[in-house]
Amino acid sequence: MTSTIFTMGAMLRNSAETRGPADALVFPDRRQSHAELSAAARRWAKAFVKLGIKPGDHIGILLPTCPEFVEIMFGAAMAGAVAVPVNARYQPGELAYLVKDADLVAMVTTGRVADSLDFGDRLLTALPSLAGAQDCWALGLAEAPSLRQIVCLEEECAGHLVSRSAVLAAGEDITDDVIDRLIDGVDPAAIALILYTSGTTANPKGCMISNRAMVGNSRNLGRRYQVTPDDKVWSPLPIYHIAGILPMTMILDAGGAYLTVPYFEAGVALGMLQDEGATVAYPSFVTIMQDLISHPDFAATDLSTMRLMNSNFAVQPAWIKDAMVKAMPGIIHVGTYGLTEGAGTVCTSRISDDFETRTGRLGVPLDDWEVRIVDMESGRECGLGEKGEICARSPHMLSGYYNAPEKTAECIRDGWLHTGDIGSFDANGQIMFHGRTKDMLKVGGENVAAAEIEAVLQSHDAVKLAQVVGIPDDRYVEIPAAFIELAEGHGATAEELIAHCRGSIANFKVPRHVRFVTEWPMSTSKIQKFRLQKDLIAELGIGQ
Repeated sequence: MTSTIFTMGAMLRNSAETRGPADALVFPDRRQSHAELSAAARRWAKAFVKLGIKPGDHIGILLPTCPEFVEIMFGAAMAGAVAVPVNARYQPGELAYLVKDADLVAMVTTGRVADSLDFGDRLLTALPSLAGAQDCWALGLAEAPSLRQIVCLEEECAGHLVSRSAVLAAGEDITDDVIDRLIDGVDPAAIALILYTSGTTANPKGCMISNRAMVGNSRNLGRRYQVTPDDKVWSPLPIYHIAGILPMTMILDAGGAYLTVPYFEAGVALGMLQDEGATVAYPSFVTIMQDLISHPDFAATDLSTMRLMNSNFAVQPAWIKDAMVKAMPGIIHVGTYGLTEGAGTVCTSRISDDFETRTGRLGVPLDDWEVRIVDMESGRECGLGEKGEICARSPHMLSGYYNAPEKTAECIRDGWLHTGDIGSFDANGQIMFHGRTKDMLKVGGENVAAAEIEAVLQSHDAVKLAQVVGIPDDRYVEIPAAFIELAEGHGATAEELIAHCRGSIANFKVPRHVRFVTEWPMSTSKIQKFRLQKDLIAELGIGQ
């Protein structure tokens, strides 16, 4: 690692110079060296410059996890632009909101990636005037005034899209000197990424993460885990999510290899872990851990090269910990607390911590982080073991929410990031996560705002008021359940309301249960959601 390099583009250029032929990216069917990845990113940077993209402009990336995603993200960084990864699960309404809110000037996408997923069709639904666009090099859409081009990775693409070959060819006359000057001109404080994450309002918020935050936090994580150029880090987490970007940046900065998959399938993952000799693994979420353990190949998979796994056993079901430890007794399992607003990890275990500490708590702050627990009403600092809001401060936290100064002021107060998460510290300075203060759900590792689902339900003519809660689920940790008060004179079935949600929001946000109410449990002025949640849990017999 080169400690003086704190920008994404310079980091990749440096790894190409120092670790050129070594593997950088490994997919089941493709691999790229550090030199090849840097060269590919540079070609995209040249194309972006030719498109008229200036430092600070925003480039959307609507792709599944694939090598091109990484090339484009770093190409944007080399051009001094801001990459805006788009959640591949977003439905047309969510896409339309992000494209406009983020002021995207360009987007890179592809067409059909699965029988049920065609990004081209989804964009046409999100941006209706796209179909009538006359000039694919200068779109001029009413729904997205800033958006000038949408680049398609496929060679045969619709007339309103620019093909990859055309845009890369256009950039060929841009010299390497131009790109090097752009790389050198990026201030570490300049924004590198805008990552949209659900909040307590109906629409997601764009977290602005600086170059310094992304590189610095990744580097400090690598130091904590004692990562070297010989390490091979495996993660199945989507690359549009901070949980995928963080370990990738960490290992590329160290000069090692990042192993990943376009989509998670346990058999393929186990084969990759064994055949590539992964040394560090980032399964992180309960659904992935369950599928790995339950796969018939798990017991026979040789995981002897593995030295460390980000397992988060402190917040996993006990049986997962027991099965993993039995199968991999020599691996160092660590716990982690983090969030998008913290550029990923804020606290994690030390390798030197004993087993019970690493598997029963979530670690201590990384370098450059201050973390405290405060009483949510008085703001006083809590004592050991006392639960309160987790607040954190670091040069590696978000710079703010894009286009939302009021949300930024709510989140960052007196220089401290108020996470909305409930935590506590023990006598050894180890943090534990106890839930969320915000009206949020965590569905299979994805943050979901209850208000977002409620807004979609309330767009149905029959719905007077919708309230959404999370209920426990063995696979997804939490799933959404909706309580509905029907409008007078209207009727609707649970199946009808669930169908209404599909296509408007991502499938993981669609309520799994719907119940109808005529009277709400109230405090003085607010609906007591916890009572709704408690009654449904009892009805379903969860935990009995």
